[in-house]
Amino acid sequence: MPILDPAVEAAPLPARVRSFLDRPLFLTLATVDPDGAPWNAVVWYRLEADGRIMVNSAEGRRWPADLHREARVALSVIDPDDGYRWVWMSGVVDQIDDEQAVAQADIAALARTYHADDPETAERLIEDHFRRQRRVSFRIRATAVHDHLA
Repeated sequence: MPILDPAVEAAPLPARVRSFLDRPLFLTLATVDPDGAPWNAVVWYRLEADGRIMVNSAEGRRWPADLHREARVALSVIDPDDGYRWVWMSGVVDQIDDEQAVAQADIAALARTYHADDPETAERLIEDHFRRQRRVSFRIRATAVHDHLA
């Protein structure tokens, strides 16, 4: 379900940014609360082939409620091995997937990526935790990108 004018252009992701983001790092997502105050959450993400960022959450949390209401976000990812290497993006949610087959597949893929070294933990999280929740995925199109990678 698109929620923003598709005419808003995506910012290109340079190869160095794509390479950096194509790792299972943690993303800080900033949303806007109803009163205009910022809200941050640290989340798993996936860089999609089309350059969008996919994030997933259980419904009922604060940041997904913010994204249902306000499409604008800011994202940052810091290299855990070198805090001076980072990527920052502003963007817009251009797709919300609340169909459970899609959202559950997204969180299962994220769990398997972020727990690649421990597949049993990933499967336990999927079956015992995530499948019991109503999930939602957001796909974010970057509108500005800044990095400190070179």
